[in-house]
Amino acid sequence: KKQGAAMRSSSMSALVRAATASPLSARGMHACVVILSIFALHAGAFELPSRHLQGTAAPLSRPRARTAPRASARAVLVGRTAPDFDADAVFDQEFTEVCLSDYLDKGMYVVLQFVPYAFSMVCPTEVTSFSDRYDEFAKLNAQVLTVSVDSKFALLAWAQTERRNGGVGDPRFPLVSDLKKGIARAYGVLDEEEGVALRALFIIDPEGVVQYECANALSFGRDPEDTLRVLRAVQYVRRHPEELCPAGWSPGTPTISTDVEESRKYFRDFQADPIA
Repeated sequence: KKQGAAMRSSSMSALVRAATASPLSARGMHACVVILSIFALHAGAFELPSRHLQGTAAPLSRPRARTAPRASARAVLVGRTAPDFDADAVFDQEFTEVCLSDYLDKGMYVVLQFVPYAFSMVCPTEVTSFSDRYDEFAKLNAQVLTVSVDSKFALLAWAQTERRNGGVGDPRFPLVSDLKKGIARAYGVLDEEEGVALRALFIIDPEGVVQYECANALSFGRDPEDTLRVLRAVQYVRRHPEELCPAGWSPGTPTISTDVEESRKYFRDFQADPIA
């Protein structure tokens, strides 16, 4: 290494002497600067900013703008066992504790939704809309849980604040505190840069298996109507394993048979080709 550095240093010195011995044109001087810079880079003398090589080579790489939240790296959880958790929560304007497995042990489905912050813009609209439809979830034997990285004290204040003032007005399901962010991280929905959870939602069956998951960016919310539709479909195919629910399925509409031959009837009857 020492010998190679010495040779590079000697070559650089020779170039410097050549450059200063006689006058050079502007083009020639520019060429010498480029050559000297390349030698210096190889010698480890300095790191040449890209602006000094304009017209000779483009920078190898440039920083990319962040276009989407960066969540914890993980595999998709659909078909896998949902991570269990035990956490502080607020329900009926009281402090309590919730444990995911307690609901599963009762044979219930769990609709687990993550929100970024209490007292933010979109979050209260989601919590209140799910709370207003809570009876429909209850009829489907489903427990709604909302998880936030806020403390239990912040969630209590949020529950005690009227809707017209940005609160959630005592929702009909627990608000779960994930202050240490362990739940969001376990489910792979923690935006590590922002330090909050994405607007993610999971439907977990009574066996503890994740049947559905989705995640939104922070700027737009979710609709309980679509969650109810998916929940009904999840429950239907669990009761009727020989059937499949097509796009837009709702109770009472046709399903598709898992048998290839029988499934053709659905496509003949309900999948007409568009008229040209």
